[in-house]
Amino acid sequence: MNEMMLGGFLSAVSTGIGALPVLLFKRLSHRHMDILLALTAGIMVAASVYGLMPTALKLSNLFVLCCGVLLGVASLGVLEEYLPHADIEHAKSGVQLDSKSFLLVVAMSLHNLPEGLSIGVSYASQVEGLGNVVALSIGLQNAPEGLLIALFLTNQGIRRSTAIGLAVLTGSIEWLACLLGAHLTSSFSKLIPYGLSFAAGAMLFIVYKELIPETHGHGHEKAATFSFIVGLLMMVCILVWFG
Repeated sequence: MNEMMLGGFLSAVSTGIGALPVLLFKRLSHRHMDILLALTAGIMVAASVYGLMPTALKLSNLFVLCCGVLLGVASLGVLEEYLPHADIEHAKSGVQLDSKSFLLVVAMSLHNLPEGLSIGVSYASQVEGLGNVVALSIGLQNAPEGLLIALFLTNQGIRRSTAIGLAVLTGSIEWLACLLGAHLTSSFSKLIPYGLSFAAGAMLFIVYKELIPETHGHGHEKAATFSFIVGLLMMVCILVWFG
């Protein structure tokens, strides 16, 4: 139990750790921002297509995968349509999240739910070493995701401290899901493939709808494209080495 709590916590907190480098960036040029966003977009695509989707297929079938991916895409489309922005009260003034920022935070939070459940179920399965491997691989994926969240939010005018706080919030959801999955393994084990494919669909929606257009509007398309490929290959290597 203690090992599961520690592994789940470290995996979740890596999202906040990954966001910390934004404190070092007083200002990022459009070129550097496009490169970093494209890098993390590549990581998200690889995590979805090479990590989440194959795992969902192993645990279920093609029908479940397609349903989950399409549901994830449709859910994010509905959120974007009907939840254009959200206001967060912060001290003396309100911090406003525009539709892009709000959508990104919601997508990352949603995709952390099945990942947290996966960690919890892996530890509860009693298969030796499985929980640690799953927690490590997801934690390595969470760090660049935290940086992505923080970079994207700061680029939209959100204060750096608030951006890091929101990244930490998305990670904490994963830890809670990990605890829940460990305690309710019998119920959630059947739902995990749906959750994993749902997460993949949500991530792919964000990449294609928001991140790629964001990196192709300032004249740095070629650099962003190479950065996307590097990010994709980085995540594939991580999944092969630790998956």
